[in-house]
Amino acid sequence: MKLLSRFLLMTRKHWGTLFVAVLGIIGAALLNLVTPEIVRRLIASLSSPANSTSGLPGSGSASGSMTPALLLAFVLILIGAYLVRALCRFISMYVSHLAAWRFVGELTLMVYGKLQQLSLRYFQDKQTGQLMSRMVNDTRQLEVLVAHAIPDLISNVVVIVGVAVMMFRINPFLALITLIPVPFVVFAGSVFSRKVAPLFRINQEVLGDLNGTLQDNLSGMKEIQAFNQEDNEYSKMEKVCVHYSYVNIRANFANAIFHPGVEFITSLGTVIVVGVGGYLAMRQQMALSDIVGFLLYLSLFYQPLAILARLVEDTQVAYAGGARVFEVLDAESDILEAPDAIRLGRTKGAVSFEKVSFHYNAGEDVLKNVSFSVKPGQMIALVGPTGVGKTTIVSLMERFYDPVEGTVSIDGTDIRNVTLNSLRDQISIVLQDVFLFNGSIADNIAYGMGRDDIISHEEIIRAAKIAHADGFISRMPNGYQTLVGERGVRLSGGQKQRIAIARAILRDTPILILDEATSAVDTETESEIRSAIESIAGTRTVVVIAHRLSTVMNADTILVLDEGEITERGNHRDLLALDGLYAKLCRAQWTGENGQFFDGQIV
Repeated sequence: MKLLSRFLLMTRKHWGTLFVAVLGIIGAALLNLVTPEIVRRLIASLSSPANSTSGLPGSGSASGSMTPALLLAFVLILIGAYLVRALCRFISMYVSHLAAWRFVGELTLMVYGKLQQLSLRYFQDKQTGQLMSRMVNDTRQLEVLVAHAIPDLISNVVVIVGVAVMMFRINPFLALITLIPVPFVVFAGSVFSRKVAPLFRINQEVLGDLNGTLQDNLSGMKEIQAFNQEDNEYSKMEKVCVHYSYVNIRANFANAIFHPGVEFITSLGTVIVVGVGGYLAMRQQMALSDIVGFLLYLSLFYQPLAILARLVEDTQVAYAGGARVFEVLDAESDILEAPDAIRLGRTKGAVSFEKVSFHYNAGEDVLKNVSFSVKPGQMIALVGPTGVGKTTIVSLMERFYDPVEGTVSIDGTDIRNVTLNSLRDQISIVLQDVFLFNGSIADNIAYGMGRDDIISHEEIIRAAKIAHADGFISRMPNGYQTLVGERGVRLSGGQKQRIAIARAILRDTPILILDEATSAVDTETESEIRSAIESIAGTRTVVVIAHRLSTVMNADTILVLDEGEITERGNHRDLLALDGLYAKLCRAQWTGENGQFFDGQIV
C-alpha cells in the first residue's frame, strides 16, 4: 500500500488527464447499465397479451403494445447508446494511455537522472544490463497500472455497484442469491495475490539477469570470437534463457489455475439465475422479460469480477517492476553536496592532498596518509607498479569518491565544500580506457563543452592539431564528420586517445589529468603527444599517470607510489640519484626498450 500511495503521488501531474479518462470510463459503465434495461423493456413490449405477466414487478405496462414507431425508437436508442459508449471508451482508452506513457517516459528519465547522481561506488557491483532493465522494462510495467489497472478498477466498481442496484430493483431475492459466489472470488484473489506476487518479482529479476548477460556478451563479442568461446557463451546464454522461460511458466501456471477457477465460480451465478429464475417463471412469479434482463445484468456483474481478478495479476506485475524502480530512486549516493556548498569560479589550479587515506573495502587500504601539493601551472607525475593507488588519487580529485581520512583541496578550498558541477568544471580528464560516443569525431571532441557554448569548427581543428590528431582525421573520407561507431569501434586505440586528448584540450580547464593517455600509441605518436603536453605546460596544472616513464621525464615533480604510500618524490634526475624504485623502473623500461641507459643515467 505504501508503494501504491507513493506511486499515485508521483502521477499527480497527470491527475487532470486521468480524471478525463475516468469520466469516459464512468460514462461507458453507465451506458452498459442502460442497454440491458432497454432490451428488457423491448421484450416486455413484444410479449403478447396472452403470454404477458402484466402486473408483475418489472413487467411494464406496455406489454403487448408494441408499434413500429416504438420499435424504431428502441432501435435508435440502442444505436445512440452504443455510439456514445464507443465514444466514451475511446476517450478512456486513449486518454489513459496518453497519461500512462507520458508518465513512463518521465519515470524512465527520472531513473536515468538518479543514476547520473549516484557515485561510482554504486556501479561497482551492478551490471549495465540490469540497470537498463530497471530503467526500461520495469518502468514499462507501470504503464499497465496507469492505463489499465486503475481505470479498470474504477469502471468495474461502478459497474458492479450499478448492476447490483438494477438486479435488486428487478428481483431482490434472486439478486441476493446471485451474490453467493462473490466471497469465494474475493478469497481466491487474496490467496492468488499472496502466493503469486513473489513469482512476478522473480520474473523481473531474471529478466534483468538476462539483459545483463546479453549486454556483456554483445559488448565482448570481439573477445568471444577471438578466444573461440562461441559454444561456451551460447551454453551460458541457453541456461539463462531456459531459467527465464521456467520462471515465467511457473507464474503462468498459477494464472492458468486462478483465472479458470474464478470463471467457474462466477458461472455458478448464471446457473443459480437459470434455475431459480426459471422456477419463479414457471410459477408465474417472474416475467420472462425480467429473467432476460436479469441474465444480461448478471453477465455484466460477473464480468467485472473476473476482470478484477485479472487486475490482481496486472497489479502484481506492476508492483514488482515498481519495487525495482524505487530501489534505484531510493539509492543514496555516498558523494553528497554540503547544504551550504559554494560554487567555484575558475580556479588557478593549485591542488593539495593532506594526509589522505582511502579504501574501497574496509580493511583493504588503497592509499595511506598521502600528502602532496601542486602549484598552478606545474606538471606532476604519478608513477609506480599497477594497483598502488595512482588512478584512485585522480578519482578523489574529481570527487568520484571521498577520502576516508584527510582533505583534498583546490586553491585552498576543501572540495567537499563546493558543488560537484563547479568542481568538475575545473578538471578535464583523459582516461586509459577511452570512451567515445556513437557520433562524429567533431561531436566527440566538442563533447566536454556546455550545451550553451558555441564551438567553431576552427576551435575543434586547433585542439585536434595540438593533440596530433588532425593528420589522421583529415585523411578520413568524411574528415571530422566521420562516425566513430559504438565506443569508437571504427578507430584504433591510439586514434581514440588522441581524440580524447583533443577533447580535454578544447575544454580548457585549469587542471588536466592524463591517466595513461599514451598507453595505446606507438613511440612516434607518444613523442608527438608528449610534445603537445609540454606545449601546454605552464598554462594549466597537469597531472600525469604513466607506466611509460618517457612521458613524465620533464614533470616538475614525480611522485612514486608503492603499497598505497608515496615512497619517493622529486624530479627525474633527483629520483635517479636516489637509486630507488623509480630508478629501478627506469632501468627495466629503457634498457629493455631502446638501450638509452648510460653510466647510471637515463637520458
